[in-house]
Amino acid sequence: MRFAAASLRAGLAPSAATWVLAQQVAVRGLVAVKFLAIGRLLGPAAIGSVSVALLAVAIAESLSDTGLAQAVVQGRDAPTRDELGAVFTTLVARGACVALILVALAPFMASQFHLVGSLLLLQMAAALPLVRGIASPGYYVAQRERRFSCIAAIEIGAALADCCVGLAFAFSGAGAYSVLIGMLVGEALKTTVTWAALTPRPPLTPRWSGIGHYIGFSRWIWAGSVVNLVLNQFDKVVVGKMLGPAQLGAYQMSSRLAQMLLADAAIALSQYLFPTFAAHHREDAKRAATLFRRYLAIGACAVVLVVLVLRAMASWLFALVLGPQWMPAVPLFRIFVVNMALGALIAVLVAYLRARGDARTAAQASALQVVVLVAVVPVALRQWGVVGIAWGMTAGLATAGLWMFYRTVKPR
Repeated sequence: MRFAAASLRAGLAPSAATWVLAQQVAVRGLVAVKFLAIGRLLGPAAIGSVSVALLAVAIAESLSDTGLAQAVVQGRDAPTRDELGAVFTTLVARGACVALILVALAPFMASQFHLVGSLLLLQMAAALPLVRGIASPGYYVAQRERRFSCIAAIEIGAALADCCVGLAFAFSGAGAYSVLIGMLVGEALKTTVTWAALTPRPPLTPRWSGIGHYIGFSRWIWAGSVVNLVLNQFDKVVVGKMLGPAQLGAYQMSSRLAQMLLADAAIALSQYLFPTFAAHHREDAKRAATLFRRYLAIGACAVVLVVLVLRAMASWLFALVLGPQWMPAVPLFRIFVVNMALGALIAVLVAYLRARGDARTAAQASALQVVVLVAVVPVALRQWGVVGIAWGMTAGLATAGLWMFYRTVKPR
């Protein structure tokens, strides 16, 4: 009985992985309910229009990624209030600049991606980076200190608000706008709670100096973000530009459904593993390496099993969840299941590499993936269309994963 009680207390400790798992199940479950319900209601073309708006946000945020959040988590010493103030000033400025640029470029994006009458949708999406930018950097300190229970409460609350508001607007006839309205409400709630519940709170006085020691690490995060921009959005840009919003909607929904069912669990696990690996590495590098190998082996076995099951159930799953209008996307889903399995393993590799201060290897792997995509996708698009693009992504992911794995086992 005492052992069981001790195990329960350990499982519910603020730093326990239980909270990360609970956060992942709840948040991704709510996101799944929202997107699947709205996708079934609106169809591929509307989802494609929203995807273009979110694509613009992702491009701008990746190009302007400062890497400061990861630097705060990874750094050997805890940040002071003045350092947090400089981090906050930088992130607010970044969010405001990104929002203004997106508003200015909205007409160009609408014309390039064949979005007739969707200018307001693109301009609405510009508010997302601004709302995210004014969140308290105390959130990153909470990640560093592994206060996973607090982080889980914030993320679940924001996801619940996003889901409920988005569905309410969708069923009231707001169309594609309902997706963005829900996201804005969820991000606004998250930003508010980070200031109300998390400490330390940075001073609000603008401050631009004092974080130079983060640059050496964060520059590689920025480099990785820029390269990942090409990796994560290149295929969507090609599909949206060449094939239009309906094909982009099918491509995006297939990818998102595969991500929900497979990769999101690994992404959530990496949120636990990055600060955990970092904490172990600060104390004993060999123990951190042993822990990494254990998680990677378990993850590899798990994703193989899940891939086999999902590929076998693909047609039934689409017919049940999304309806007959989405059935042409089933072949894409079967490919994306493989891609997300590779992405799940890569998430573990990246968490370990960054935890030991080797963000450069992750950036190099992303660069290799870009080379593969540039070489493969144009030919694959001509030969097999959108399916060829999906298989091109598989080749790139496999290349990146093999490079990172090689770097983890090579003696430093």
